[in-house]
This record gives sequence, structure tokens and C-alpha cells, in this order.
Amino acid sequence: MHPVNPVHLSLPLTALCSPAMKWSLAWLLIAGAARLAAAPLEEHAAAYRDQLTQRILPYWLATLDPIHGGFLLSADALSGPGNVTEKQLVSQARMVWTFAHAHRHGWDTPQHAALAAAWNGYRFLTNHFLDPAHGGYFWKTDRTGHVVDDRKLLYGEAFVLYAFAELHRATQASAPLVEARKLHQLIQQRARDAQHRGWSEHFTRDWRPLPDGDPQAVVEIAGLKSANTHLHLQEAFTELYDVSHDPEVKRSLIEALELNRQYFYPRDPAQSCFHRQPDWRPVTDPRSAGLSYGHNVEFAWLMIRADQVLGRPPDWPHFYAHVNHALAHGYDHPRGGLYHRGAGNAPASDQDKVWWVQAELLAALTDALQQTDNAAHREALDRLIHFLDRYQTDPRTGIWLDTVDAAGTPKRTGLAHAWKANYHDVRALIKFIQAFAPASR
Repeated sequence: MHPVNPVHLSLPLTALCSPAMKWSLAWLLIAGAARLAAAPLEEHAAAYRDQLTQRILPYWLATLDPIHGGFLLSADALSGPGNVTEKQLVSQARMVWTFAHAHRHGWDTPQHAALAAAWNGYRFLTNHFLDPAHGGYFWKTDRTGHVVDDRKLLYGEAFVLYAFAELHRATQASAPLVEARKLHQLIQQRARDAQHRGWSEHFTRDWRPLPDGDPQAVVEIAGLKSANTHLHLQEAFTELYDVSHDPEVKRSLIEALELNRQYFYPRDPAQSCFHRQPDWRPVTDPRSAGLSYGHNVEFAWLMIRADQVLGRPPDWPHFYAHVNHALAHGYDHPRGGLYHRGAGNAPASDQDKVWWVQAELLAALTDALQQTDNAAHREALDRLIHFLDRYQTDPRTGIWLDTVDAAGTPKRTGLAHAWKANYHDVRALIKFIQAFAPASR
């Protein structure tokens, strides 16, 4: 064990004395200060740069549906391509976001294939998912675009906002921004809880709330407010406000950010939770117990982004609280990788390593190191990448497997499906490459 060196702490030593930060000292005593020699993150960034252009983005471009539009997301590392019969709102919108994002950051082909893919997805969403009668976007269509599930789930609507804001930013085209602002207004009219603040999440086609506990809710639990949906609303409002400067969107962003900070991702990460009652009382159902390390670190860096867009000083102490808590209680220090779930300050209860969780830690540690170089964070990021490269990356395609166990044995070998698009991993890789190989493009 190496002695703790205060110079390399991300927070002042005085902060470690507060009740919410005592776990930081525990983690540092376990992990030490790590070796002070910098891990070869620049080499990893250069390798990922090549992977992104030569394998990862071409793989996702090949998912375009050449007949009906949209994207065909069904592939497994072991069994190969599957038969796509349905297209789901979240994954279709995420694909639009990623291709627009890749184009905006200079990762497109000379023929602008990523931009063409983004427009393809935009047309499929507006032609087939958009409800002409009641507004908002349906949950699911068949492969051809015929609606097979007409419910309005706010989790999905948030990703449409996110995708259309990014497509506008990438192209300066007005139509995506017009549609995004219309959708924001509709969400405020139909889903915002005017009495208790926040947003209700599950509706019929004509925006009537689904019954409490309705199994058709699909995402989270009908009748409750979820950390998951409110996080992605914050994410979407951040980018929509950044491109629109709409004061109404700004108010929505401030509200989402404040509620997430207070109720779902508080300064003491051990108090994080999955769900709240509509009036923000705690939920006692054991299905809502515990926390998600992936969502906690995702909130951390998205919070910093929201602060920056709002023109506020970034709340770095809150950010480091969540990152360091995840490293203390949810990180596999010997092998690398972030576990799925835990509770409070106890060891992780679910030690699976899910692809999107790894992506969000990659993004959060990238931001952490850009703010303050820290030997322990460098070591954690280096070990994470080594684990991903050795155990979670499909050698044939370069795409991350859905889920492996703590030792890296595959458990779910999906590469693309209704819940696995390219948004988490490509977003994190672009952030990482730009941070550590800024002269690469």
C-alpha cells in the first residue's frame, strides 16, 4: 500500500471530515494514492480513435434499414444478426443523436454517411413515431413504421428532445429544433406535475396517466417518479436550452437539475435512490431499494454540463462525491470495471459489468481528470480500459458486449438490440479521445 499523498486528492482534506465524505478516506486507504506514474491514457485514446473510425462507426452505419428507414438493431456476438420485427423509440432516437454528434465532432466519412444516417432516423421518427392527433412520439412501431404500441413514455420523449437538439446543432437546420421545442411545450403541458414539481412518466396515447403499477409502463414504475427518467430529462433540457436559449426550457432545466440534486443524486451518494412518490416521499417497496453506480456517475458529469450551460460555477464537490463513492464501493480495483448496483456504503450487491455503466464511468473519469489530475483516477481509468479491451469487446466487430460478470465471462452477448444502441459508448469514446488525443484529428 502506498501512503496517501494529499497533493493528489480531488477534494480538500477538510471535505473528508464531513459525514457525506467519510467514504472517500476509506477508499483512499484501500486503494492508496495509486502509482504516481501516469497511465498511458494517450495511447488508449489513439487506439480508440482508430477503432472508432475503422470499426465502431462503420458497424453502426450498417444498421440502417435501406427499405423502410430507421435502424435495424438486432445482433449478437455469438448468434449473429437477428430478425428485427419492431423499432423502439429510445434506441431509434439514440441512433439519431449519435450520428449527429459524430458528424458535429468531425468523425464523419468524407461522404457524410453519419449525417445521412441521422437524417434517415429523423425522417423515420417524424413520419412514423410522431402522433399527428395528440402530439408526442409513440413507443414502438413494427419494422415498416406501423404503430404497434401507442403509449407515451416520458423516458422515450426525452431522447427525442436530445436527438433533435443535437441534429440542429450539427446542421443548423431549423426543422429539428422546431420539433424539439414543440415537444418540450407538450411535455410541460401534459406531464409536468404542477403541484409537486417534476414530471409524471407514463401515459396513454392521449396523455391520460397509466394506472399505478401498470406492467405496461415498461420503463420504471407507473405512478412513481424515477431517477432514470428525471436524469435523462435533465440531459435533454440541457442541450435543448444550449441551442435554443428559450427561457421556458431554462426553467425546466433548473427544475430538473434541482430535483435530481435533492432527491435522486444527493451530495451524499449513499442516499441515492431509484424512485420517489409523486410528492417526493421515499418509496418503501424493496424493488426501489439501492442505487445504480452507472447512473450516479452519469449524473455527476451531466450535472457539470448543465451547470456550464446555465452559466453557473460547476459543482465539482458534488461531482467528486459521486465519482469517488462509485470507485470506493462499486469499482473492481484488481481487475477494472464498474459494478452494476449496490446500496448505501455497502459493497456492490450486483457485480455484473454492463456496457453502458462502463461507458458512463469512462466519461466521468475523463471529466474528473480534465479538472484535476489525480493518480487514483488515472489508475482506475486505465484499469477500466484494460478490462473493456480484454473482456467486454467483441474481437470480431469492436463493439462492447452487453454484460459480463465480474471476472469478464460473457453473460449477455448482445451487440445491438432495442435497448442497446450506440449512444453511451460512442459518446464516452469521443469525449475520451478529445481529452487525451486532442491533436488526433
